[in-house]
Amino acid sequence: MEPIDSRSDARSHFIPASPAQVFAAMQDPDRVARWWGPAGFTNTIHRYDFEPGGSWLLTMHGPDGTDYPNESRFTRIVPDQLFEIEHLHVPHFLLTLELLPQDQGTQVRWRQSFDSVADYQRLAEFVAVANAQNLARLTAEVLRGEADAV
Repeated sequence: MEPIDSRSDARSHFIPASPAQVFAAMQDPDRVARWWGPAGFTNTIHRYDFEPGGSWLLTMHGPDGTDYPNESRFTRIVPDQLFEIEHLHVPHFLLTLELLPQDQGTQVRWRQSFDSVADYQRLAEFVAVANAQNLARLTAEVLRGEADAV
């Protein structure tokens, strides 16, 4: 198999909240529906069995009205530390989010790994923009959640 670095979009993003606060936005399907996906997308979550081996079924609704059915399964979950899914539709990928505590917040390490370099390269430009937007939306949801808690 080709080296993971050559077939992955990897990025790191700081969120000024604790790992527990970030993880809370990942485990609640109502909150996930608000932040998942690129800017302009909305989501309908049909199933969210948040446990290793659990199923995640959703439809992403593009800004142009196109629906994108998605099916994933949770492969690893470590509360306040790790969230990993296997995306079962084409394109097939593994997405890992690691939450690392830092002063005044959490460093989120995001890695979306495709089956091959060719699969990744076909989508690399879109994935880079979409993943950056996804992390920005996660940050906004975490901070919104904290404002709601006050």
